[in-house]
Formats: sequence, structure tokens, C-alpha cells
Amino acid sequence: MKRITLFTVLCLLLGQFKAVAQDDLLGDLEKEDSAKPKQNITTGTFKSTRVINMQSVEITGKGNLQFMISHHFGNIWENGKGWSNLAEFAGLNGGVANTLLSLDYSPTTWGNVGLAMTGKAQYELWGKLKLLRQQTGERNIPVTLDWFSTMHIDCSEGPSPEDFVWNRMSYLHQILIARKFSDKLSLQLTPSYVHYNYTPYYDYKTSGGHQANNVFSVGIGGRYKFTSKKALTFEYSRQLNGYKDLYSAETGGMISYNPDLISLGYDWDTGGHIFQFYVSSTTAASNITQLSRNTSDFKQGNFSLGFTINRSFGLKKVVKTAP
Repeated sequence: MKRITLFTVLCLLLGQFKAVAQDDLLGDLEKEDSAKPKQNITTGTFKSTRVINMQSVEITGKGNLQFMISHHFGNIWENGKGWSNLAEFAGLNGGVANTLLSLDYSPTTWGNVGLAMTGKAQYELWGKLKLLRQQTGERNIPVTLDWFSTMHIDCSEGPSPEDFVWNRMSYLHQILIARKFSDKLSLQLTPSYVHYNYTPYYDYKTSGGHQANNVFSVGIGGRYKFTSKKALTFEYSRQLNGYKDLYSAETGGMISYNPDLISLGYDWDTGGHIFQFYVSSTTAASNITQLSRNTSDFKQGNFSLGFTINRSFGLKKVVKTAP
């Protein structure tokens, strides 16, 4: 009987010691977990999937479809037109209206696909992949990194039956590198590469060689928030090659493109829609045209007004479970 009593007391003491040790271990683990840096992923670097004309590092939410309208009017002022510039009312009544209508869909949290009509029977298909996310904590990543690729096709009436579909295709590839420096300021660097399967212009200076099929440019864009609903955006891109002293086989004359693309915008988030009003040194709706065949020269005051409206719709039904 004494042995049974002694054994029972020992078991109780061991159990109490074990419980105290377990509590101490759990407490130490909780302290270690609280000491670990929490992972904070940066969101809302930009409000929209585009800064102004150029793509931003943002994508639509998983299962969401975004519809966007971006409208470019004619130049506000053109040299040589005189008083007709006033009659055209800052390009709003000039007869030039290039409109982009696009749909973006995100099947995942790290990528989306899109389709757009860019005016004059032009179409584009693209994909965007999120490779890195800016974050702090256990992993410190200073920037958000995306890859963006577009395929463009000209479906307008061709000059001859030999105008093959392959000759009507061009491509744009971009690396989007962005950093949100604060709740107000975000900046993005955008190197771009445009490839044309066929180029219709020739260069006298290279003994009749083709205009460059491969065009490179580098751009910078940013956003500065005034309030949670309003922000100022800007873009600047510089074409690095293939923009001057070109011979046009269509007109028989020389042509030069403007290598600089400048845009300034004002964003207004209404909660349901995002409106953007901007002034830009291009009247084109397609990024490929803007970055490689821009005919507007800002040094001559060739700026145009424009606006963008976008709206997202949730296509994936969310099923709520009872608590």
C-alpha cells in the first residue's frame, strides 16, 4: 500500500513538472514567434493596371475582369494651322479620335491576360506575370517586378494579296520594375523592346537597308497621391534607335519619328470606377506605336488630351461558409 501511495505521489509530481516545462516551452516558442519579423507585402503601388499609357506592375484581382476605355484626341495645337487650331477646340473637334477598348482577366494572383482593340482595325493580345513582390520582414525585396508581353496584329485592308498576316504582326516585351517609397510616392522603370516582322520604310543612310525591325526604349513613370482618392501620374519614355532619317516607300519622302513620349495625368477614384484625365505627346492608342512610331513632337506643342475609365467585375462567385 505504501508503495502504491509513493508511486502515485511521484507520478503527480512528474506530471506537474512536465506541465510546467511544457508551459515554459510554449512560452519560449511564442516569444520566438513574436520576435520574428512579420512578412509585409506591399500593395497598391499604382491604382490601375496602367500608369497612363504604359502598363504598371498592378494586375486585377484573382477572378476579376477589368474593362477599360482609353480615348486619345487630336493635338491641341499644330504649327501652320493658324486659327483652325481654335476651331478644332484643343483637338476635341479635330476629327482625330483613337480609342483603346480592353479587357483584362486574372485567373491567378500572379498573372493576367488581356485583349484590346486599338483603333483602325488593330488588335492586341497580351499577358502579364508578377515575378517579385516588394516586401519586408523575413524576406526583404525592395521592388516589385513584372514581365509584360504583347502581340499586335493589323487587320485593316492590305495593299495587295501578297500582304501576308505574318507581315502584319509586331510584338512588345517589357520589364516593369516598381517601388512604393511611401503611401504617397511610387516610381517605375520600364525598359521596352518592340519587334516588327516587317518594316515598310527604308533608310537612305544605310544604302537602302530596312528600318530597324527591333526598337528599344526606356521609360520612367510615377504616381503621387494627394488623398486616398486623387493622385497625379506622369510618364516619360525615350526611344533609343530607329526614329530618324527614314525613307517612306508609301509617300516617297523622308520621315522621322519623335523619340520622346511625355504624359501627365490626374487620377480620380470614385469607388466604383477609376477616372483618369491626361495630356500626352501622342495621339496613338497602342503602346507599340507610341514607343516606336510616334509622330507627335512635343517641342512643337504637339500634345493631345485624353481620358481613361476602367471598371472591374468579379466573375468568380465567393461562397461564404457558416461559422
